[in-house]
Amino acid sequence: MAAAQPDAAQGVPDAMTGAGDHHEDDTARAAEHVLGLLEGEELAQAERRLETDADYRALHAMWAEDFAGLTDEITPVAPPARIRRAVEARLFGAERKSLLRRLGLWPALGAAALAAGTYAMVTGLDLLRPEPVGPGLRAEIAAEDRSLVVQVAYDPAEPEALRILRPSGEAMPGRSLELWLIAGEAAPVSLGLLPEDREGRVTLPEDLRPLLPQAVLAVSDEPEGGSPAAGPTGPVVAAGPVTTL
Repeated sequence: MAAAQPDAAQGVPDAMTGAGDHHEDDTARAAEHVLGLLEGEELAQAERRLETDADYRALHAMWAEDFAGLTDEITPVAPPARIRRAVEARLFGAERKSLLRRLGLWPALGAAALAAGTYAMVTGLDLLRPEPVGPGLRAEIAAEDRSLVVQVAYDPAEPEALRILRPSGEAMPGRSLELWLIAGEAAPVSLGLLPEDREGRVTLPEDLRPLLPQAVLAVSDEPEGGSPAAGPTGPVVAAGPVTTL
């Protein structure tokens, strides 16, 4: 009997080590997932786990919030006027810019454009390995102080919905956060309320899908249940342009 005890004890560290390794693997995989470094079957598996595995979903949300905070200490620098005009024209066009200014979205979009430019420089220097160029779309909808950050992903393989991840921020008591699509000079179109959970989906109507690549997404603070009108009635609290991978 005494001789059997060491054998049982020897099996315990092996099992614990395996569990620890599995957790470490999940932590690294979640970080790569958030950064867009997964592809093929690895990406498909990670996307499935995001929907079915609560522990993995928590790791994914943790990394998303951590990475979103990397720019918190960066002091904004106003670009020369000629550069800003060129960026504005290339991103939005003259007519579209006027609508965004009328809605009060321009300051938030300026920060989003700066973040997108920073990401482009980093990937251009091979500091990160981006996903292969393809038709996938992404947007980060963020308040100026990042008190609200909403990340949106569109996969043409699942064209009926947008994936939503909300690393920070929530609706005030008795209020709702509503998602809007703005295409050119057209009036904002509601995509519905943001999911109450940190992760979820919103339906993307078929007639709006062709507009998405050149659109701006915005979030407004509305009465509980959503805007009672055709457009936003409360303040627009965050916005961000849609970008193509």
